[in-house]
Amino acid sequence: MTATVHRLAGRPAPSLDPMIGITAHDMNRVNAVIIDRMQSDIPLIPELAGHLIAGGGKRLRPMLTLASAAVLDYAGTRHHRLAAAVEFIHTATLLHDDVVDGSDLRRGRRTANVIWGNPASVLVGDFLFSRSFELMVEDGSLKVLKILSNASAVIAEGEVNQLTAARRIEIGEERYLEIIGAKTAALFAAACRIAAVVAERPEREEMALDAYGRNLGIAFQLVDDAIDYVSDAGTMGKDAGDDFREGKMTLPVILAHARGDTEARKFWKDAVEGRRNGDAEFARAIELVRETRAVDDTLARARHYGQRAVDALGMFPASTAKETMVEAVEFAVARAY
Repeated sequence: MTATVHRLAGRPAPSLDPMIGITAHDMNRVNAVIIDRMQSDIPLIPELAGHLIAGGGKRLRPMLTLASAAVLDYAGTRHHRLAAAVEFIHTATLLHDDVVDGSDLRRGRRTANVIWGNPASVLVGDFLFSRSFELMVEDGSLKVLKILSNASAVIAEGEVNQLTAARRIEIGEERYLEIIGAKTAALFAAACRIAAVVAERPEREEMALDAYGRNLGIAFQLVDDAIDYVSDAGTMGKDAGDDFREGKMTLPVILAHARGDTEARKFWKDAVEGRRNGDAEFARAIELVRETRAVDDTLARARHYGQRAVDALGMFPASTAKETMVEAVEFAVARAY
């Protein structure tokens, strides 16, 4: 892999540790809400939910709610339950996605659908969605409810859009960006924006945080899709080549197909349509994305959206919290390298 990820600022080795540090106290409160609300008299529900929630993820989305609140100097506690609601929405979508994709591995562990089966995974995902809406209603803000419920609907639309785009070689970059803007970026945007609502800040600050989260989410997904062709399960939290085998039209494939010769374009068509998706074909796919610089250019687009995320924070005064949000962008773009 020859792609270079250029840092958006001068600090080496960008990390989420600074954001984890400034949100640690609040995150303890969020975790307490998560543990409390995933309980049920039906033992399978907390067992299955706990498997995924305790699976090693950094809980970036709820952390973004907390960090956004810190940027705004919000001193209340409403964001704790809402950050938990954000995590429940995310966790529910992961459970459903793994069923749809037939995934066997997430963050290096067997997926819930492999252990407990598809029906249990879907139903526990529904339970977590319900818990998230309970938390929204308890907050009492119709605006918060509107933002998070809309994000949930948009995520579902994005997943359906991706499902209908699978194994269709004609899918282009515009449709791809539409899909990831919905299935990934919408929740990033909502997670950040609700902090401004509970802090009772003006609309322009709401939308600035929305833009930060949305562009960070797009950059995050672009990097995910790029490193599917250059990484491994230990780095990715899933098997390298999963997207290739599932016939997903991610940006590296779209660019490599568009830039390939006749033989390469036929290879991609056969691979996407499921006729050539073994280990040898995946090795060939890696060669093609390298030769056409498809991964390099996917990462270049990620840097572009990452810079837009940083720019969206321009209206907020300098602070430690703001610095951690900038570094979170750097980390999202540079991870795995």
